[in-house]
Amino acid sequence: MDRPLVVVAMSGGVDSSVAAALLVEQGYRVIGMMLRLWSEAGTEENNRCCTPDSMAQARKVAQTLGIPFYTIDVRQRFFDTVVHYFLEGYRQGVTPNPCIVCNRVIRWGALFNQARALGAEFMATGHYARVTAEPGGEFSLLKGLDAEKDQSYVLSVLNQNHLAHSLFPIGNFLKSQVRDLARKYNLPTASRADSQDLCFLAGGDYRSFLERHIPDSLRPGNIVTREGEILGQHLGLANYTIGQRKGLGVPSTHPMYVLDKDVPNNQLIVGPKEELGSDEMWVNELNWVGKSEPAKSFQAEVKIRYKAPEIPALITLVEDDLAHVKFERPLRDITPGQRAVFYQGDVCLGGGTIVKKGAKP
Repeated sequence: MDRPLVVVAMSGGVDSSVAAALLVEQGYRVIGMMLRLWSEAGTEENNRCCTPDSMAQARKVAQTLGIPFYTIDVRQRFFDTVVHYFLEGYRQGVTPNPCIVCNRVIRWGALFNQARALGAEFMATGHYARVTAEPGGEFSLLKGLDAEKDQSYVLSVLNQNHLAHSLFPIGNFLKSQVRDLARKYNLPTASRADSQDLCFLAGGDYRSFLERHIPDSLRPGNIVTREGEILGQHLGLANYTIGQRKGLGVPSTHPMYVLDKDVPNNQLIVGPKEELGSDEMWVNELNWVGKSEPAKSFQAEVKIRYKAPEIPALITLVEDDLAHVKFERPLRDITPGQRAVFYQGDVCLGGGTIVKKGAKP
């Protein structure tokens, strides 16, 4: 009997290449697919997810492995969802994480649906994460074995149907082992550098991108204290992040930090370090990876951004789509727009979008 058919999301990088090679070695019937994402005119050569060079590399890997290779054009959908989300976040004065939306709408939306429509039992990716099947038929999302490379954070938008039909072949390997495997399989991507930054910025600065698409987000305005005292002028709210200290250019006898953004009045609110931290925040747009949401109140470790450490907290579900998070100590860099992801040990429970720190929104 034939082994199941698997569609591998290929990017031209070493991780997805090794994922495909491992599946071929394990006897699966494998198809390689690459997404063609939106780029600004003239920057196609620099969009790290789908440059002509990346496509050529992915195609070479497919040839080396003897598997079919196809590309899927999702440029318009990517712009309408991922890029629009990015721009609207900055327009509203928050710091969005578009990779989360890309995973939900593009990879486990357009590509996942395409794979299933082709009759594939699974879609596989080169993410550093793991899936386990529990005795009761539920699937758990676990951190990747390589703590430095773990990507369960960006997969916290997945659900049980996704996990039942997803494979993460490199989740049990360290990055160094993945490189070794690439050399073992003679893959042309063995020494290819890891990609960095947002793909659609094409290596450019996000401020320049905003200036071209939503120039209003970079309107100058007042820098003020909580009490309303004007200390200087900012260069556009999108240029600043919560907790930022450098580059404010305001006169003060002690260091000043960005505390908040007053979008309606186009004001940047600053203050001393002791005013910055908060031991609570509010999270909406919740997604639970398990079959059902956790208890109304539970303890977990929380990451407030991709590379942040996990901090113990009490999570309380207040409404259908709103949770209160109470940390054991104040955090300085709680940033609205970023994703909060909840863990118990290696298990990723799910997450949501940070709405506000401090009192209820």
